[in-house]
Amino acid sequence: MYTVDFRHDLNLLDVAWTGLMTEAVAHAYVEDLTGRFVREGFRTGYRLRMDFSRVAVQPQDAVLTINSRFQGFPRASRIAIVTTSGIARLQVRRLMPQPYLSIFDTADAALEWLVRDHANAA
Repeated sequence: MYTVDFRHDLNLLDVAWTGLMTEAVAHAYVEDLTGRFVREGFRTGYRLRMDFSRVAVQPQDAVLTINSRFQGFPRASRIAIVTTSGIARLQVRRLMPQPYLSIFDTADAALEWLVRDHANAA
């Protein structure tokens, strides 16, 4: 249903959703991601790319589960969402109102925006 990659070289948490999540899978996803985040040594200020390009819209119960379970999760400095679905964009905007979030049509454009200025900060 998803893949997760922690890219230490870019301080990037790279997530791709590849299928529809049930509420049970949503709970497992949160547990997996939270545990791996700690084990990988990531901290507040990381960059996050969430690629939804292989799924249109997630079921509402799964999305609400994920959204509520990630309350209090360490804050990213930038969030890039990848989707071409108009409905998914509306869903993201409703549940993720962060001003440091942008939505892109392609994963490459999202990554370019996320790592802009990364070299200068390092």
